[in-house]
Amino acid sequence: MAPCRVPDFRSPLSTRAKILLATGVAGVLAVTGAAVVVSDGGDGGGGGDREAVAGPTSGTDAPVAAPPADESLIAPSPDESVVPPSPTGERDAADGGSGGDSGDAADGGGDAAGEGGTGGGGARPAGGGAPIRAGLFVNPGGQVSRWVADNPQDGRRPVIAEEIADEPQGVWFTRYDPDGVTGEVRAVTSAAEASGDVPVLVSYVLPSRDCGGHSGGGAPDTAAYGHWMERFAAGLGNGPVMVILEPDSLALNDCMTPDAKHARDAALAHAADTLHAANPRARVYFDAGHSQWHDPADMAARLRAAGARESADGIFTNVANFRTTADETAYAKDVLAALGGGLHAVIDTSRNGNGPVGEEWCDPGGRRLGERPTTDTGDPAIAAYLWVKPPGEADGCAAAPGTFSPEIAYHLALGD
Repeated sequence: MAPCRVPDFRSPLSTRAKILLATGVAGVLAVTGAAVVVSDGGDGGGGGDREAVAGPTSGTDAPVAAPPADESLIAPSPDESVVPPSPTGERDAADGGSGGDSGDAADGGGDAAGEGGTGGGGARPAGGGAPIRAGLFVNPGGQVSRWVADNPQDGRRPVIAEEIADEPQGVWFTRYDPDGVTGEVRAVTSAAEASGDVPVLVSYVLPSRDCGGHSGGGAPDTAAYGHWMERFAAGLGNGPVMVILEPDSLALNDCMTPDAKHARDAALAHAADTLHAANPRARVYFDAGHSQWHDPADMAARLRAAGARESADGIFTNVANFRTTADETAYAKDVLAALGGGLHAVIDTSRNGNGPVGEEWCDPGGRRLGERPTTDTGDPAIAAYLWVKPPGEADGCAAAPGTFSPEIAYHLALGD
């Protein structure tokens, strides 16, 4: 492939992102195909005619000052002594399904009030920001909530409403729509700020998404992705927010050439820096696959190559998969230890109550809801149990990816 022009990103970059972008060679070409349905990220239709909401995207502008915050929202980061060493044994190959020290104003680490953070430079210290400890936002505009409202006579409604719709879930943004995404993100974050809760946002627009699989699509190239991310970040507001940055982006990159991986790594590092520059209270998590996919040392190497040590606050595991919380906790700690300690992890527990069915990942039956979403896990290395994948939204076998299925939701709630 011919070398690509280095994107003219406007947000400040970390040292790692600058190096990656300066030496990056090939852009990542998007895989042709329809984008997945927006899950909890809006009306699922076009938003190109919406007026974008202005936000701090220029690297020459100072970040918007955040209001004073309740210090109880931030918990101490895990001490390295509680993170066990990486195991020496190899883990089995997986299905390939979709699956720190708290900083201060002096070192740029960021705190609940957003007084540290990027400091105009966008970089995060190794170890990232401390975990958020607060209630999580329940999105009233999510697909499950809309189904509950639209189907008052359905016999499955009471179970789905109580067990799923009333719980916090990830709000996914899957359409490449730089004109509309700022308003869509701000609609969620402003509602969360009003409720005093913390939203979980999932960006899923990276080029060559899902290696062209069930959920293929994304931005047309890395330059376009950088622009989209600036518009996404402009909607974050000033409140605390958790961002799950591009599921599958690192665990599922084996289909890519070395140059394409390098460009993707640069795009992820820049994305995290853009998010922190827009809102220093944001906590950004990088993809770590799940416990039966890659060896922890391998996964840590991928994370390190993408600048996770410099730009992330932690890692996420088990998104859209079914591995048990115990297995994911042990795996996450192994990855964190291989990275050098200091960061923390969040685990998707939306469908892991009954564990996996062998290596089956695409809408398997007989699964169950896992631990309820919370930032109070009782483990300093695990910042939260999250329902990143909204229960009831299909993987692509029972229905199109991201489509809400009341039948799937009902049986997840019952565990049968």
